[in-house]
Amino acid sequence: MPRTDRPMTREVPLNPKESALLFVDVQNFCVQRDGGEFKNVPDSELAAKYAYYFDRLRSVAIPNMQRLQAAFRTTGIEVLYTTIENLTRDGRDRGLNYKILGFDVPKGSWDGKVIDQIAPADDEIILPKSSSSVFVSTQIDYLLRNLGVKQLVLAGVVTDECVESAVRDACDRGYLVTLVPDACATYSQERHENGLMVSAGYCRLVNTAAVIKEIGGTC
Repeated sequence: MPRTDRPMTREVPLNPKESALLFVDVQNFCVQRDGGEFKNVPDSELAAKYAYYFDRLRSVAIPNMQRLQAAFRTTGIEVLYTTIENLTRDGRDRGLNYKILGFDVPKGSWDGKVIDQIAPADDEIILPKSSSSVFVSTQIDYLLRNLGVKQLVLAGVVTDECVESAVRDACDRGYLVTLVPDACATYSQERHENGLMVSAGYCRLVNTAAVIKEIGGTC
C-alpha cells in the first residue's frame, strides 16, 4: 500500500520543531565592496555591473535576513550558515569550478567570515564549502538529519547560483524547502526573477513577513 505520511505538496507551513534556517554565502568575500570578489573591480565597472546588487543587499536583502535571524532565534529554531571558504590556506581543496572562477578564500580569512550584520551566535553552525552547492562539499545533509530537520528555509546570495543549487539539492534529498525571495540578492532584477522561476519547481516561495508569521514570531 502507498505510504500516506508523506506530503504530496510543497505548500506545507513550517513546523518549528522540524525546521531550520540556512544563510548561503552571506560573507565578506561576496557581500562587501572590499571583499575578494570585488576588491580589484574599478569603481566605474562596479557601478555599471553591480549597483543593483549592492543596493538590494543594503536596502532589502540584509534587513530581511536580520529579521529572519532574530525571529528564528527567538522561537528557538536552528540557524545555520554556509560560506565559501577553503579548508586549506592555499586552496588546493577547492572544486574545479571555484579554481576556474578564481574564487580563493583562505581558511580563517576575513573574506570567509559571515558579515557582521548577521554574525553567527556563539553556538550556531557554520559550514565552509568549496563548491556551489552546500550539499556537495559539506556534510550538511547528515547534520540536518541529526538535528531532526525536515523543512529547510533558505536565504542568501546569489539567488540564481549558490542559493538555487542549495534549493535543488535539498529538494532532491527529501527536504521541504522554503525560499525567501526578499532575503536574497543577485546581480540584476532579471536574474533574480529568472532564478526564482527556476527554483519554484523545487520549493515554496514565501516572503519574510509570512515566514516569520508561520513560525509564530513577530515582525
